[in-house]
Amino acid sequence: MIGISGLRGIGFSALTAFLLFSGTVMAQEKAEVIFVNGDVYVGSRYVKGNKGFSATVLPRAQAIAVLEDRILAVGTLESMKKIRNKKTPIVDLGGKFVMPGFNDAHLHLAGGGFERLNVSLVGTKSLAEMQARIADKVKTSAAPGEWIQGRGWDHTKWTEQKLPVRQDLDAVTGDHPAIFGRVDGHISVANSAALKLAGITRATKDPPGGKIDRDAKGEPTGILRESPAEDLVISKVPKPTPSQRKRAMELALEEAAKWGVTSAQDNSEWEDFLALEDLQREGKQTLRITEWLKFDDPLDLLTRRRASHSGTDPMLRTGMLKGYMDGSLGSRTAALMKPYSDDPKNVGLPQFEQEKLNQLARERVAAGFQLGFHAIGDRAAEMALTAFAEAQRYAREKASFGKKRGDWRLRIEHDQVVAPEQFAKYAELGVIASMQPNHLLTDMNWAQSRIGRERAKTSYAWKKFLDSGAILAFGTDFPVEPITPFRGLYAAVTRKNEAGTAEYFPEQKLTIDEAIAAYTTGAAYAEFAELDKGTLEQGKLADFIVLDRDITKAKPAEILETKVLRTVVGGKTVYESGTLQ
Repeated sequence: MIGISGLRGIGFSALTAFLLFSGTVMAQEKAEVIFVNGDVYVGSRYVKGNKGFSATVLPRAQAIAVLEDRILAVGTLESMKKIRNKKTPIVDLGGKFVMPGFNDAHLHLAGGGFERLNVSLVGTKSLAEMQARIADKVKTSAAPGEWIQGRGWDHTKWTEQKLPVRQDLDAVTGDHPAIFGRVDGHISVANSAALKLAGITRATKDPPGGKIDRDAKGEPTGILRESPAEDLVISKVPKPTPSQRKRAMELALEEAAKWGVTSAQDNSEWEDFLALEDLQREGKQTLRITEWLKFDDPLDLLTRRRASHSGTDPMLRTGMLKGYMDGSLGSRTAALMKPYSDDPKNVGLPQFEQEKLNQLARERVAAGFQLGFHAIGDRAAEMALTAFAEAQRYAREKASFGKKRGDWRLRIEHDQVVAPEQFAKYAELGVIASMQPNHLLTDMNWAQSRIGRERAKTSYAWKKFLDSGAILAFGTDFPVEPITPFRGLYAAVTRKNEAGTAEYFPEQKLTIDEAIAAYTTGAAYAEFAELDKGTLEQGKLADFIVLDRDITKAKPAEILETKVLRTVVGGKTVYESGTLQ
C-alpha cells in the first residue's frame, strides 16, 4: 500500500491523478491528528464561463484529518472513524468557522520585520509626530554617527500634506545620518548628514529612473524618488547583520501567523532568504515562503540562486523574478500614458527602455523563469504587457521553457491604473493580476485628484479583471499596508473606506467568495501551487485557520473586526489566541 509518505517524490500532477483514482487506498491510512466540530469552508475557486471568471464554492465539512503535513480526509465526524485509532489526538474546534489559510501573493517580510526594529512612522498624523518618534529613537542610539532608519510616513494623511525635507530631520537627528522611507517604498527623505555622506549636492545629476528634489535655490531638499536616487544614500548605510536579519524575519513570521497567513510570496533581499534558510534548519519557520529574485540581476546569478535551494521544498523556495516598471501613484512616480491631473507636466518615472526590457524578458522566460512586473500606471502596464508578449513569442520559437509549454503565468503586480483596452490583453496573454485591495482604503482619498474621474473608472478594477478573463491573486504589500487580509476582504466587497462614509466606483466590488478565492486559490495558482494549496481537499497541505466568525455571512464592517483563533501549517498549530470560545 502506498500512503501519503510514499508520495513525496511524485510530481504535483501525478499526485493529483493518484488521489483521483485511489482515494480508498488513502483512506486506509490512519490520521495523526483529527480536527473536529468545525464549520469548514473547504474553499472557493475560479471557474471560467462565457463572461469571465466567477467563484465556485465547495461543499462545507465538519472535520479534517491530517497525516504528516497533508489532509488525509475532510468530511463529517462519522467519516473519520475509519481513519482513527484509540491514540489519535482529537482537537475540538468548538463549532468555529474554518477556512484555508491565506496566501499573501505580494509582501515584503524583511521590511515588515525591520519596521519593528527601526523607527516605525506608520500612522503618524503630522510632521511633528514623525519628528517626535525619530527623536525618541535618537535618545536610545549608541553613539554619534550611528545611522537612524525607519519607514512608513505618509504626508497625504497629514493636515498640511507637505513632504518632509532634510531640515525637518536635522532638527531632531543631531549627529546621526538618517533616512526614512515613505509608506509606499518609492520615496525617501534623508537628512543633511546622510546627503553629505552620499556626496549629493546641487551639482549631483538625477540618476536614470530616479529624481532628487531641489528647492528654489537648486539645493537638494532631502526627498529622493525611486530606487536609483534612494540608493545613493542607502548604499552608505551599513548592511544588517545575519542575526539582525533573522530577528526581523522572526518578527514578520509571528505577525503572519497572528493574522492567518500560511503562505507568502515574498520580495526581500537574498541575504534575507539565507536568514530564512537558517530559521528553517532550526525548525523555526512557521510560514510557507516563495522568495522572489531580482529580474535585472545577471542571468547566471539568477540560475545559481534558483539551483541553490530545492524548487519542490513545500516550506521555502525561490519563485518569480520581480521587476519594476514604475513607482507609485501616491508619490506621482507611477508611469502614466497621459500627465497627472494634479501635476500636468509629470507622467511619472518609467524604469526601463522598452527594447532593453524586452531583451531581458526574452532571456529569462526562455531560461524557465516566471516573471512578475511591478506596474501601477497604465503606461507601466503597457510596458509589461509588451515585454510579456515578446517573451512568449520568443519562448514558443525556442520551445525551451522549463515548465509545461505555454504555462508561463506571467504576472503584473498592483495593476492600479489600467486603460480600458488593456484588460483584454491581460486575458489574451494569460497574465495574472496580482493586486492588493487594501491599498484602496488609503488611495481612494486622493486617487481621483491624481488621475481624474475617467481614468479612475478603471482603476483598482478587480471585477473588471475577472469579467475580462484574467485571474486575480490578492496580497497586502505588507508593510506598506498591515498584513491582515481582513482589510483587503472588506475593501474588495465594499470599496468603501473603513468608516463606511466614502465609496469608490462600487461597480468593481467582488462577492466575498470571489475575494476569498483571490487570497487562496488565485494566489496559489500565481505561484504554480494550486495542486497543493488554496482549498482543504484530500491530499493538499494541511494549512488552515480558525476564525471567531463566519466571514462569508458577516456584515462587511464586521469583517474588519475578525480575529484569528488558530493558525495551522502542515497540521501543526503555529498560532493560538488562547481560546476557541
